[in-house]
Amino acid sequence: MDILKDKHILIGITGSIAAYRIPDLIRLLQGQGAEVKVILTKGAQAFITPLTFAALTRNQVYTDIFEFYPEHPVIHLDLGAWADAFVIAPASANILAKLAQGIADDLLTSTVLGCKKPVLICPAMNTNMYFNAAVQANIARLREFGMDVMTPAQGKLACGVEGAGRLPDVQGILEKIEAILLPQDLAGYKMLVTAGPTQEPIDPVRFISNRSSGKMGLAIACAACQRGAEVTLISGPTHLKPPYGVNFIPVTTAEEMKNAILKSFPQMDAVIMAAAVADFKPAYVPHKIKKSEQITLSMQKTDDILSLLGQQKQHQLLVGFAAETQNLIKEACKKIRQKNLDMIVANNVMQPGAGFEVSTNQVTIIYRNGVREQWPLMTKKAVAMRLLDRVKELLSRCRMS
Repeated sequence: MDILKDKHILIGITGSIAAYRIPDLIRLLQGQGAEVKVILTKGAQAFITPLTFAALTRNQVYTDIFEFYPEHPVIHLDLGAWADAFVIAPASANILAKLAQGIADDLLTSTVLGCKKPVLICPAMNTNMYFNAAVQANIARLREFGMDVMTPAQGKLACGVEGAGRLPDVQGILEKIEAILLPQDLAGYKMLVTAGPTQEPIDPVRFISNRSSGKMGLAIACAACQRGAEVTLISGPTHLKPPYGVNFIPVTTAEEMKNAILKSFPQMDAVIMAAAVADFKPAYVPHKIKKSEQITLSMQKTDDILSLLGQQKQHQLLVGFAAETQNLIKEACKKIRQKNLDMIVANNVMQPGAGFEVSTNQVTIIYRNGVREQWPLMTKKAVAMRLLDRVKELLSRCRMS
């Protein structure tokens, strides 16, 4: 699913040092097939020039409401009509105050007032400014108006202070732009998604694990959050950043993952178990094993988390994954019966493009009643979106029954 393909994204940039990060956002948007146009306020031009964005977007950069632009004769209305989404990033405290009061004294503020498309605001400022009561009241008011306001990131700010106020990560902004263009058809549902491998320690410096990258689970968590679900993501160690907006719980071992899942499980409407949890763990040696030592690893089975959930489930929809190297359908059907699942996602990890550490997948969906759907090779993002379509259908039936 190419959410941003051929979409028109209008970006308004205000006077903040974080303006230097917006070229990276534009490249991400263009990589997803979007066309981008930019409005620069007078304050923004003190930090970064119109020429930068003209070169990046290959479009005119708009700075003055009183300048005539032939392609958009009524500039403050035409730009809003052109856009599919309007993103203000970075958004200064000043622009938040203006928009909260309906002030229209430049091109950016006038365009916001005349725009009927979704508006996303990404604040960036000093942490004391951000937590000022007036700024917080302005943010609350903008949300009441129906605008999406992202929560700033934590970290070291340009002024040297540590705290909230950093512009959110550009990947997170991209995900939020996609979200405001998607139907919020999973709003009201609570979903638990697991991802990644687990690591089972051998000694203080070594462990056994598997090749799971976490990409499939994170794609599902991101897509569910974008479509309005309240998402808890429990993930083993990966190199991926958790999606913006999810409740992220990092774990390391199978035991830690089990405990975190069982704690969250009762409140969930749906659980999608995409993690590759270790089936075995070694007997732990409390010191670093030396080469001179003779060692035999003694292995024991880990708890079968999916089976435990199948035994305990009441109202929850339970979706499992089956990553196999042989007898794919037979093994997946056995799991769906033995573990009391509502659906299983099966894939042959030996098939090119469908295994670990890649960004694509080719899966077969098997329902509890035996019905199967074989899907073509797709990106994991597309698999996640289509899987959630099926989950939504099952959840809707549960609510109706």
